[in-house]
Amino acid sequence: MAVVSSKRAIGIGLTDAVALLFVLVVPALSHMTSVPFYLLDPMRLAVLGALLASRSRVNGLVLAVALPLLSFGISGHPVFPKCLVIAAELSVNVLLFWWLSRAFSRKGALGIGVASFVSILFSKVFYYGLKALVLGAGLMQMELVSTALWVQLVVAVVISACFALWWRNARFR
Repeated sequence: MAVVSSKRAIGIGLTDAVALLFVLVVPALSHMTSVPFYLLDPMRLAVLGALLASRSRVNGLVLAVALPLLSFGISGHPVFPKCLVIAAELSVNVLLFWWLSRAFSRKGALGIGVASFVSILFSKVFYYGLKALVLGAGLMQMELVSTALWVQLVVAVVISACFALWWRNARFR
């Protein structure tokens, strides 16, 4: 029994290391190439991908909070209030995805795709509501919507389709 839990812990640790490296490398690549890779929503990809791979809601929540804080600690970006808003959004995304994926997993890959898309959509609504409150309180000075909503919608569809394909082809189910 201890061997199984040790293997699981090692797997989760490796998944987290990949997620952390991914979130650290993407901004550097964006700066080096002038390609806006941040539009691909790397934190969400890392958090949901790690959640899907590790099957650990707790791990997903830890990453949802840790990745924005790590990004802030290393680069000072995003600004701290926005960092907290992003952490809250990703946490909502993890909880919704966890709940929906459990409910829709019997539907196979399509269910995982739907769970992913709906959880992203609702977490984005939460994000913009919380960001509006923070902006209204004067804690940040920026636009409410900085990335076009249609771009965010396309990215959400692509992420959801990728997760559905991953689920269909995965051996870890």
